[in-house]
Amino acid sequence: MATESDYRLDKLVYLFRTQARSSSYVESICGTRYGKAGNMANPWRLYNNDGVMAAIRAAEAKRSPALIEIFPWTMHFQGPHFVKYIVEAAHTASVPIGVHLDHCMDPADVEQALNLPIDSVMVDASRLEPEENIEYCRQITEQAKIKGITVEAEMGRINGGEDGIPDASHLEEIWTDPQHAEEFTRRTGVQFLAPSFGNIHGPYPEGGSEKYWQLDRLKLIADAIGPTIPRVIHGTHPVPNWLFHKAIATGARKININRNARDGYTAFVAENADRLELTALKEQSVAIYQRSVEHLMDVLGSSGKAH
Repeated sequence: MATESDYRLDKLVYLFRTQARSSSYVESICGTRYGKAGNMANPWRLYNNDGVMAAIRAAEAKRSPALIEIFPWTMHFQGPHFVKYIVEAAHTASVPIGVHLDHCMDPADVEQALNLPIDSVMVDASRLEPEENIEYCRQITEQAKIKGITVEAEMGRINGGEDGIPDASHLEEIWTDPQHAEEFTRRTGVQFLAPSFGNIHGPYPEGGSEKYWQLDRLKLIADAIGPTIPRVIHGTHPVPNWLFHKAIATGARKININRNARDGYTAFVAENADRLELTALKEQSVAIYQRSVEHLMDVLGSSGKAH
């Protein structure tokens, strides 16, 4: 028997069937442009319309390319019209902004994603055995290329969990082997590689990201796969600015941002929800969110890079 979630996702596909972007647009934001030229187009992981407004306004103010990143949770919980709003808002901005669906673990979610006008998708098969991961990613990448959708894949397994994805702390962390990275990208055909190099989803234990990130491993991975396969950095809360810059120096061109940009907004809403009218609360909280995004665009080097 079909569930309410099935109905909502089928409706989502119907709403978006004719709205897909061209692959040249996808590559300009998510692949070739910054893979070769070195531009940054960082994804801002968003959960509500406040985040969408903040990210788009920040990108336009800073003339920065950007990606709006959502989890499959958004498709299931907030439904087709909210995702439609995100896509239309992103694709009508005055700077290039794509929409990325992150951490698709369920094959049904991947299938739905390939029928949406999103620009890129992360196929998270890190829970599979290495050969199964390669074969699954290869099949999805072949289908996605036909649709003009860029594919990111995780090699190894990044530990931890965050709001919107299952916690993987009970699974063994598997670091990406630089010696096998070239084979993985060649056999799968993916355009992004999300390596595991000590990075963790969610808050870091004592010592922070400075203790756990293995920049030497990240550099070896970069040397193995070359500049045309951009590296994606997951697990960025919290990370000091100097460490971001070290990762960028190794060729990382997509650095996922979540709580780094959102915490100030969340704190303001929590402190003022019972004393401000809703209109004032939204206006002021979105402005705080926007300023955080703008600051990080400056830090990460994407400001002024929109073409």
